Amino acid sequence: MLPVSVVIPCLDDAAALQVCLRSLMEQTVAPAEIIVVDNGSRDNTVRVATGFGAVVVHEPAPGIPAAAAAGYDRADGGIIARCDTDSVLPANWIEQITAVFDDDPALAGLTGPGQFYGVGPWRGGALNVLYMYGYFLAVGFSLASVPLFGSNFAMRRSCWEAVRDEVHRHDQLMHDDICLSMHVGLRFRIRFCRSLQVGISPRAVADSRNVRLRFRRAFHTLGSHGRANLPWNRWRRRSQQS
Repeated sequence: MLPVSVVIPCLDDAAALQVCLRSLMEQTVAPAEIIVVDNGSRDNTVRVATGFGAVVVHEPAPGIPAAAAAGYDRADGGIIARCDTDSVLPANWIEQITAVFDDDPALAGLTGPGQFYGVGPWRGGALNVLYMYGYFLAVGFSLASVPLFGSNFAMRRSCWEAVRDEVHRHDQLMHDDICLSMHVGLRFRIRFCRSLQVGISPRAVADSRNVRLRFRRAFHTLGSHGRANLPWNRWRRRSQQS
């Protein structure tokens, strides 16, 4: 069983981080390490992280791409798992991840959906269909591969080491998990596992401003990787590989 390092980028989100870390303390298979990347927090993020025994990495460069990459760079485990501060992880999250990678030595990346918590069943179901599966379908079509979902994915450390110098870690507007998926997806195999689910906060879609920002980041990311990575060119490369 490969050891799993969990990376959590964080900026002024101590309350949500505490809930996330508590769920990691209740795992049936404990992570080898938990890495909280403090991206310049002014609240008690660092105190919360150290209180749960997490390793704190300070990344002064602003933005999720820089923070996430700093965490992956620091990770020692053979598997790097990623979640967000507002992710609430089921007790068997690490167990599922290790089982899938142990059963499939050629697998490079694993991802699953989020389930919105704190909303009613009707609204939650609609959000899950429209936002979550919309993400996997639309981004998957654009990338010609399964996209990684930043609140819930894992990859082999060797996979990260192969692309770490290619990702756009200093572009704050970059959608970091789409960017990572663009560099990984046509070279390595990523698997979508529906049963690998985590709880996620509805704040991502709480208002039109947040939704517009996410779309802006997605289109910026897709447009920043050159003509070779336009959807039809990625599908052409995919067909040549088969």
